[in-house]
This record gives sequence, C-alpha cells and structure tokens, in this order.
Amino acid sequence: MFAPSFVFAETAPYITTMDKISAGDTAWMLTSAALVLLMTIPGLALFYAGMVRKKNVLSTALQSFTICAVVTVIWVIVGYSLAFTPSASPYLGTLDRLFLEGMSFDKLTSTLTVSHIAPTIPESVFVVFQLTFAIITPALITGAFAERIKFGALIIFMALWSVLVYAPVAHWVWEPSGWLAKMGALDFAGGTVVHINAGAAGLACAYMLGKRAGYGREPFFPNNLGLTLIGASLLWVGWFGFNAGSALAADGRAGMAMLVTQVAAATGTLAWMLLEFLRRGKASLLGACSGAVAGLVAITPASGFVDVKGALLIGLIAGVGCYWGATGLKRMLGADDSLDVFGIHGIGGVIGAILTGVFAQHHLSGLETTVTIQAIGAFVTLAYSFIVSLILLFLLDLIIVLRVDAENESIGLDLTQHGEQIP
Repeated sequence: MFAPSFVFAETAPYITTMDKISAGDTAWMLTSAALVLLMTIPGLALFYAGMVRKKNVLSTALQSFTICAVVTVIWVIVGYSLAFTPSASPYLGTLDRLFLEGMSFDKLTSTLTVSHIAPTIPESVFVVFQLTFAIITPALITGAFAERIKFGALIIFMALWSVLVYAPVAHWVWEPSGWLAKMGALDFAGGTVVHINAGAAGLACAYMLGKRAGYGREPFFPNNLGLTLIGASLLWVGWFGFNAGSALAADGRAGMAMLVTQVAAATGTLAWMLLEFLRRGKASLLGACSGAVAGLVAITPASGFVDVKGALLIGLIAGVGCYWGATGLKRMLGADDSLDVFGIHGIGGVIGAILTGVFAQHHLSGLETTVTIQAIGAFVTLAYSFIVSLILLFLLDLIIVLRVDAENESIGLDLTQHGEQIP
C-alpha cells in the first residue's frame, strides 16, 4: 500500500477503486502513449538516419533505439519518482516511487493507484505516457552530435542526463509542487520540458564534441531523404498523442489540442518552404520536413491553451524563426549542430513558450500566465540544461573521451562502433 511520508490532500498519488477510472480516458491515454513512443521508434530514428551520411545510418538509428531501452529502465527505477512525486522542495521530487514502489493494481479488491495529476486513469498508464516523453527528449539530443560520438559515452551521458536534467525540469514544470508550476508557467505538452531542454543540451554537445572532420569544407549530403520523410510523417502523426494526449483525458481540450497541432504543423511547413523558395528559388523536401517539425515544436507548449488563430500565427512565426535558427543563427554560434537540434527544437521551444503567454485563452484552460513568466521558464530551463550538460560532458570526456578518433570517424560509426554496415 502506498503510504506517503508526508500529507498532501489530493496532491500525491493515492489508492482508489476501479469504478472511479474512466474507460474512455484510459483508452485514449493508452493510444497516446503508443503514439508518442512511435515518435522515437521508428519516427525519430528514421528522421535522423536519413539525414546523415551512409556510413553512419545504422549507428544513428541505433542511438534512438538504445535510448528507448536505457531511459525505460532509469524511469521505472528513479526517474518517475523524482519527476512526479510532490516534495517539500520545489526543485525535485522524492524517492517514494523508487522502483515504482507503492504503485499498485489489485484485481481482487478492485483497487489501484492513480496519480494526483491524472486521477481518471491508472497510475501505470500515466507512468508509461510520461515515460515516452522521457525517452524522446534525450533521443532528440543525438542529432546535435551525429556521426562522431562513442557509443559507450552516449549511453552513460544519456543515463546521467535523464536523472540530473530531465527529471528535475519535468518536476519544475509539470508537478504541481514544482517552482515553475507554482509561478504559473504553462507548458501543456513539453515545449520547455522536452524541446528547450533537448535543444540546449544539444548545443552543449555540439560545442563539446567539436565539428565533424571536413565540416564547412566539403558537402555532407543526406544519404536517404525518403527515410527522413517517413520519419517526419511518423513524428507528425505521433505528435497528436504528444499534444492531445497531454490533456490526460478524452475530452474537448484533447480535441482542440489535436486541431491546433495540425494547423501549426501545416503553417510551419508552408512558411519554411516559402522562405526557401524566396531565397533559393526552390522548395526542398528536407525544408518541408523541418518546417513541419518547427510548427509542431512551437505549438507544443501552447496546444491546450490557444485557439486556431493563435495556432496559425505560432506556426507561421515558428517556421520563420526556426529557419533562421537553422541557418543564420547556426552560423553565428559556430557550432556543428549536425541536424539542427538547437535551431529547431531550442529556438522553436522558446518561440512556443513565449507565444503561449501571448495567445493563451483563459476560457480554454481557466489558467493565467504572462509573457514574462513564460520567458523565465524558457530561459531558466535553457541555461540549466546547457550548463549541467556541459559539466557532464566535460567530466565524461576526462574519464572516457567522448569522441571517436579521426580514423574511426572517417570510416564511419556503423563499422567502427557496431561492426555493421548498409551494403
């Protein structure tokens, strides 16, 4: 039986009876969890694998696949407890759910535990749904250092990052006792927790790993943009679970979140393609995919709080802003962010977080925020993730060395790290 170490009236996971569980909400959340997992495997794995050179396709896809396994184990051992248990501290949860201790389902007595955040679905479903967010966030980071990191270093870094960066930020924003949640910062589905968090860490990784050999002197052509299109399409579809699922119920807010997600993705796609056409005389498939992701990223924090007009503007601004992030800003920063993690997820997340303060509609959520509060949440998260990531990477580089040597990088990670290759 779950026995919290302190008393929180209806603000901690608790035991209830099966008749209090909504079958509709549970069915939708099971579906949403599957959709969000689909975003990483195979969605993100294919999206990234298509953009790297042929000699690194398998290693790039395997990174997403492996992170799915590593983060799952970490999440059930400690990550969920640190992120989603209330605490006297506004910065981190407790160890009350270590190894998911206290989470229960008893068919004989028709009782089970539920999270105080989602009281109409079993806690086990909430754990899995939030796990899929914990998986995709570090998986996004891999695009920043594609084609040059040691596989063992990647696993250790992602394991530590999940505990020391992702779990605290999730607690700040999504657990009601978190300091940003108390301040009133709104992040419906992860603009701050997922995208700014991953984008900042990706930039830190790009700086620490250094530029790929030949970067800026020779062209790095994507090996298969067909894979990237398939991956982007899976991301787009899976994003409905990401955003509409974050309603944690099968209700009107989920429906509105799904609608504005589609609208922003479409607008972001068109904005990016138009910019490409105006600047280069032609629109590209890679640009269309990038614009779609930009729109999806920016609408994520706002998806439960804005109407269609707000979604149109958010998608448009994100398409323009992320295009600049992946081109002009990237050149200014001087980092080899291989697949534009910071330019799209970091910049798109900041745009979405701030515009949530501009376009949020009180009648859709009953909640209030301001641009100032949203900016605080965005930039504090960016700074925390960037700094802690740099520290972790620096320490790991001292101990095991992060980057493969020049010969292995030239041969490719598929053969040198995994002994496999695409014929």
